Amino acid sequence: MKEFFRLLKREFRLFIGNSTLRTVFFLAPVFYATLLGFVYKSGKVENTPVLVIDRDNTPLSSQLTDMLDDNKSISIIKYAQEPLSIKDEVIRHEAAAVVIIPSRFEADMLQKKYPELNVYINTGNVLTANFASKALQLTIGTFSAGASIKALQKAGMPATKAATQYEPFKANYITLFNTTGNYLIFMWPAMLAVVLQQVILLAMAVSFAAEFERGSFVKEYAKMKRWAFPTMLIKVFPIWVFSILIVGVYYFMHMIFRVPMPEGIFNFILLTAVFVGSASFLGVFISILIPDALKATQILMVIASPAFIISGFTWPLSAMPAFVQFIANIIPLTPFLQAFKILLIQKGSVELTFPYLKHLSILLVVYAVIGWIALKIKLWFIFKKAVPVESKELHEE
Repeated sequence: MKEFFRLLKREFRLFIGNSTLRTVFFLAPVFYATLLGFVYKSGKVENTPVLVIDRDNTPLSSQLTDMLDDNKSISIIKYAQEPLSIKDEVIRHEAAAVVIIPSRFEADMLQKKYPELNVYINTGNVLTANFASKALQLTIGTFSAGASIKALQKAGMPATKAATQYEPFKANYITLFNTTGNYLIFMWPAMLAVVLQQVILLAMAVSFAAEFERGSFVKEYAKMKRWAFPTMLIKVFPIWVFSILIVGVYYFMHMIFRVPMPEGIFNFILLTAVFVGSASFLGVFISILIPDALKATQILMVIASPAFIISGFTWPLSAMPAFVQFIANIIPLTPFLQAFKILLIQKGSVELTFPYLKHLSILLVVYAVIGWIALKIKLWFIFKKAVPVESKELHEE
């Protein structure tokens, strides 16, 4: 135990003394949390440019344009005359959509000829396209309903009956989870988890690999050569302690940006602890397997970089090929984000997160075991090689 605590103190000193690790582990999470917080601070995309080309220029077409302009989600840029190239105008103004009001729009409506309104959605950016499409459908639908009811009233039908003629049944659309569609609540906490996993993997990449590379492992860990698992704990314990500080910083950042905390806080703490443990043991395994610190870092970054994309957080896992699902399921971020979504966004029962907690626990155990096996083998080879060298030196003396 005395040797264990000596090496543990040494590990803390090495960690704090390494300027690169200090920067990556402490400054990077704060920097990204602040940067991404301000990126998604508004929560919603508002005043998205939408082009309206009015080929009719009548009071009714102007009324429709005014109704569109009243919607806060979009900002109308009106053209009384059609531009030479609509596509160029869309690109120039970064417009999310184009609404073309046809000529004889008012006349055809009054004559019940049902004119066609063309709406072109710019899907170059899917997010803004969805926001603009939703706003346009709502406004144009309201205008269309109002015009139809007004026409029936002019024909002598009472207003209440006219409304039922236009809308024979009602459909109530009730939003569940993140009812305001706030992108800050949806994206920001998930990105913080991505950053946390990346800094853990970066820190762990150099844990064993750097010791092997500079040859200090044999000298420092000679008395621990029979104790592979305690040796692993020495390397991961500083990461666990400093991860608590990072999660604490994230808690204060939640308050600064007014993002709600997950439901079932104790379950969330347990979930985060298992997530940190599984990510750190994954880093340990790669660091033991790859004796070169730079290569270990590169491999872990290859694993970490696509982790969010394939995690199933924004794109369902079921829509991915089987081999991609397999890769996603062996990365700790995937089950963590699935459980995190239930606790933070969907406000679901804690019991619903248990399958993901079990998944994370299995990853933790698997990576700890294979890391232990890899270190056992590594220790055997290292100290077997070191013994003849020591014997030779003693013989020469």
